[in-house]
Amino acid sequence: ARRNWGKGFQNMRLFLTVAVALSVSACGTVTRGSNEDVTFNSEPPGAKVTTSTGLVCAATPCTFPISRKQEFIATFEMPGHHPQQIEVKTEVSGGGAAGMAGNVVAGGLIGVAVDASTGASYDHTPNPVFARMVPIRPERQPVAPSRQRRSGAPGV
Repeated sequence: ARRNWGKGFQNMRLFLTVAVALSVSACGTVTRGSNEDVTFNSEPPGAKVTTSTGLVCAATPCTFPISRKQEFIATFEMPGHHPQQIEVKTEVSGGGAAGMAGNVVAGGLIGVAVDASTGASYDHTPNPVFARMVPIRPERQPVAPSRQRRSGAPGV
């Protein structure tokens, strides 16, 4: 008896192709990437920004691609203004959570592992990062009491 293995292999290949396509299409690393553009703004514009990861922006506004799993502190500096520090955290985003759920539904355990290791399911918050620069006011010098003139005769 001769067996027809060709049809069985075609069905298996079709099944594997569909399974891989579903797994990859739900993978956040593919759809969202492992980096996110984070924008830095200040009021007034033109502040220098330095992140705790070593990125430097000479003058706001500016944008950097930053690893989705990287938390950091942004320090804003501007001559004549108090420096501002803003902590930027990561949190699971709606799109990232949907990608993770898609991985689970489609059976993409590999996709779940990849997304977890790359941080693809995370977003930075706040984004954009905004600092209101507060001017440094010079200390007021004591004002000498003014001489009051008495009404009446001049010079009296």
